[in-house]
Amino acid sequence: RFTGLSSFYCRNAGAAILAFDMSIVSTFESLWARFIPLLEVANEDCLKIVVGMKLDALGEDQREVTVQEGKKFAREINDKIDLSKLPSDPYFETSSKTGHNVTEVFEYIFRYCLPLSEAQLQAANRQGTVNLPNGKQSQKKCCSH
Repeated sequence: RFTGLSSFYCRNAGAAILAFDMSIVSTFESLWARFIPLLEVANEDCLKIVVGMKLDALGEDQREVTVQEGKKFAREINDKIDLSKLPSDPYFETSSKTGHNVTEVFEYIFRYCLPLSEAQLQAANRQGTVNLPNGKQSQKKCCSH
């Protein structure tokens, strides 16, 4: 019903999170068919993070998507980005219930879209927060290099 509006929200995106349920392989398969076409209107260097969900509820026999499959897919859909400059593959396994890896997903996006200087990183580590400059010093869009 609202499929036509979906690409509107992806226009000029600098980052996107593609989430799937690790215990249902069809949710993983639908990422390629259903969501990747929506990102055609995103920035060319849009970072696509693949996120496996429900890690807390996943037993050994319930996993239908392997870590290797998730990482491979994440590398394939980010073919226009030099992933060697990033700390790891843009693939995470998370749990909303326990909070496992949720913060790490967003920190990964921030590192790519809003890189901080070494001094800012050190200050953030000491304070636990990041103070961004106030004002219109730069009109760069997210992910413009």
